[in-house]
Formats: sequence, C-alpha cells, structure tokens
Amino acid sequence: MEIKDYKSEDIIIFFENLDELLCSVKEVFENNPRMLNGERYLTNNDVADMLHISLRTLQDWRDTRKIAYIQIRGKILYRESDIRKLLVDNYQEDMT
Repeated sequence: MEIKDYKSEDIIIFFENLDELLCSVKEVFENNPRMLNGERYLTNNDVADMLHISLRTLQDWRDTRKIAYIQIRGKILYRESDIRKLLVDNYQEDMT
C-alpha cells in the first residue's frame, strides 16, 4: 500500500478540486439574495444600490416611515416586493 503525502499528485488534485468547489459555493451564496417562502429579502446596501441613494437617505426614509422594513436583533431587511411597490406607487410620467 502506497502512503500519500501532501506532495502526491492525487492529493494535490484533490485539494485543487476542493478549492474549486469552495469557490463555487461562495459564489452561489454571494450572488443569491436571501429568500424565505419565495420572498427575497434585501439588505441596506442592496436597497441603497438599487435605488441609487445613500445609506443615510435610506435611514431617513425608515425614520420617516417612507419605506417598509423588518428589524430583527439590529439587522434590517427589506422585502423586495415592498421596494417594487414603493417604486410603482411613486412613479410619475414625464409630461413633456
């Protein structure tokens, strides 16, 4: 029976494949928003980027109840459907 060490070709290939798998798993988690019961939940940064506003403006909107949010132990989340409704409700056509 052959003893394999960290320099063995089989071990090197195994760890290369493991690294590729880890990168794939990280990519899936980073590129897919949180979902619960089919609803996507967005973070402060997600919403600020989506609406092209600052985090401070987003905080003002929360404070003045212009935007709906959920807060659980200090973590703030927004339902994507609420953000879309906000956009639809505030849509104004250009009349020029």
